[in-house]
Amino acid sequence: VQLQASGGGLVQAGGSLRLSCEASESTFSRYVMGWFRQAPGKERELVAGISWTGGRTYVVDSAKGRFTISRDNAKNTVYLQMTSLKREDTAVYYCAIGRLQFYDGYDHPSAFRSWGRGTLVTVSS
Repeated sequence: VQLQASGGGLVQAGGSLRLSCEASESTFSRYVMGWFRQAPGKERELVAGISWTGGRTYVVDSAKGRFTISRDNAKNTVYLQMTSLKREDTAVYYCAIGRLQFYDGYDHPSAFRSWGRGTLVTVSS
């Protein structure tokens, strides 16, 4: 599966960005999707995940109330709406697809596979 993330860029603190990720997987709607990020010198972390139906979501504590994950199964696309961005949100953001069909492990990093090419988000003060 190919995952193409886009939407990153340079934004001032307090600003917003919307990331998109289109998957080539024809059975996209059967898998959980997630967004990870990796800042320089830090491990990759799961930022947000969404169930295969889109009915349930997970957001890491540091981004709750600021980030929203959503999906459009008709477009094979997952989104990450980021608001009130902080400098500590600076990272390369990757989208990922679940390992198993119809498995709702959207809140655990090990449930994902196939991280696509990331998109850089830089938040300036």
